[in-house]
Amino acid sequence: MDLRSIIRNVPDFPKEGVMFRDITPLLQNPEALQVSIEALYEKIKDLDFDYIIGPESRGFIFGVPLAYKMKKGFIPVRKAGKLPYETKQQEYDLEYGTSVIEMHVDAITPGQRVVIIDDLLATGGTSKAMVDLIQEMGGKVIKLVYLIELEALEGREKLQGYDVEAIIKY
Repeated sequence: MDLRSIIRNVPDFPKEGVMFRDITPLLQNPEALQVSIEALYEKIKDLDFDYIIGPESRGFIFGVPLAYKMKKGFIPVRKAGKLPYETKQQEYDLEYGTSVIEMHVDAITPGQRVVIIDDLLATGGTSKAMVDLIQEMGGKVIKLVYLIELEALEGREKLQGYDVEAIIKY
């Protein structure tokens, strides 16, 4: 199945000059969603790890089914102020300003191995912030896997030294 043909291209969103890759049609298509989950699974099925970590919100969409399929736990990474318990935070740069992500302080114990799953690798800012947060908590990032990578934005550059894969590249 050609997943790329199902992803909708939305020009000039969220601002002029940007080609937005909308995965909504893929999520609405049962076969495409299954193919996407299976393609991500193929990238991690032979790895030894403890948890799948996914950022809010589309990382949840792909990470939870994989955690279920592999009988692993899932750890959510959320925007600041969204988690109910004590958290650890990591600030990172955006195009204009900064943002903060959080995980519960007890989400990872030293030595635990994790895989990060997300829908999109763009500039790599969110992913690098997750990696830094996981390492600060004593965890080890085994692999980062994305459904889509926007190669022109060079997100991999921020993730040098890590095993990074994407199913679809633009």
